[in-house]
Amino acid sequence: MASVLIVEDEPFTRQNAEWTMEDLGHSAMVASDLGEAMVHLSAPGPIDALFVDMRLGTLALGGYEVANQAITLRPELRVLYTSGTPLTAEMTDRFVPGGQFIQKPYSPEQLGISMGRLLD
Repeated sequence: MASVLIVEDEPFTRQNAEWTMEDLGHSAMVASDLGEAMVHLSAPGPIDALFVDMRLGTLALGGYEVANQAITLRPELRVLYTSGTPLTAEMTDRFVPGGQFIQKPYSPEQLGISMGRLLD
């Protein structure tokens, strides 16, 4: 299966996403902010997908900034964005190429379907 980096600043949501990825057979790494994400992204080893909250704490562009820096280091990375805010054209204009979206709150089943589509 895939190796997924989850970047989410809300601990409960981050842990649920991690458990869901593991239940689906994926290897999950977690980060709560850009700095932690960069540690994973800079380390050797595969990362197939980035699952990132669009609104991360103190970052002006939150998940967009994480995704943009991640793609610079790993151009083949696939990105699944999430937010509690309904998706708008302005939001999708900031997605990295091929970026996809899942609306919060999502069920484990919905996350599994979205990640499956992303990885296909």
